[in-house]
Amino acid sequence: MFYRYNIRNAFTLSCATFCALRLRQYKITGRQQPGQSKLGTKVNEVSLLQKRFTYFQPSFAAHNDMSFVFKLARDAIVSQITWPVETSNGKRLKETCMICFEDTDATQMFTVDGCFHRYCFSCMKQHVEVKLLNAMVASCPHEGCNTEVTIDSCGKFLDPKLVEIMSNRKKEASIAVSEKVYCAFPRCSALMSKSEVLQYTRTVMLVAEQSGARKCVKCHRFFCIYCKVPWHFDMTCIDYKRLNPHPAREDAMLNTLATKKRWRECIKCKHVIELAGGCYHITCRYLFFFFYGR
Repeated sequence: MFYRYNIRNAFTLSCATFCALRLRQYKITGRQQPGQSKLGTKVNEVSLLQKRFTYFQPSFAAHNDMSFVFKLARDAIVSQITWPVETSNGKRLKETCMICFEDTDATQMFTVDGCFHRYCFSCMKQHVEVKLLNAMVASCPHEGCNTEVTIDSCGKFLDPKLVEIMSNRKKEASIAVSEKVYCAFPRCSALMSKSEVLQYTRTVMLVAEQSGARKCVKCHRFFCIYCKVPWHFDMTCIDYKRLNPHPAREDAMLNTLATKKRWRECIKCKHVIELAGGCYHITCRYLFFFFYGR
């Protein structure tokens, strides 16, 4: 149980209200004395707490409506969620996180843009990381709230690499399969749309559309959008392919492994797929259908 008067007693009162209804002979109105059971002890505790409030009104809920009780407790807690605390550096504001119910310094609380629900950095970090692991977009943890957690704001509590992953996933979902372009430099591999990278390249190369040269918006190096290699200066795509008939070393290694494992490449999105079980009729993540022939 919680013992902070201004915050946690509200939760104790609400939970005891629920328990009192489950065993109808125990009431917190003071009309009937409870026995010596654990519930009786809790009701006695609530009766003592009741005397410390200027106003007290018990609320009863059906035994299968626990969500109502917790909502009642949360509403009571939110009404008194911030309070000053004396420290060696003066007064500081404290808040109670509505997920872990820990008293947290107000500067370590995260506000969700749009809905203004607040949670501690630790709980938000766990919430967003779980969503990322399940390839989902993180939204506000508050029940019934669908406000999306913005990527930029996550930098307050997430590792920069995870922020970059979130940004890439959101961008990947927003670009059509036929429009996706990746930087040809392995250490970059930035995702772009064809129109985005073309517009960016036109600022430095007027004949970009005709030549096939593109400038990466992330690493700022040139690559060929058709050959998918670093830009071959003073050489057409036909000449490059004639002089380089074999794939790059990394691509050759992947092709060898794919052949050995009998993986297949989706002709639409170009992703390599392994059939773990089931029939040979495959629908890729972009809803393109093909046959996984052996």
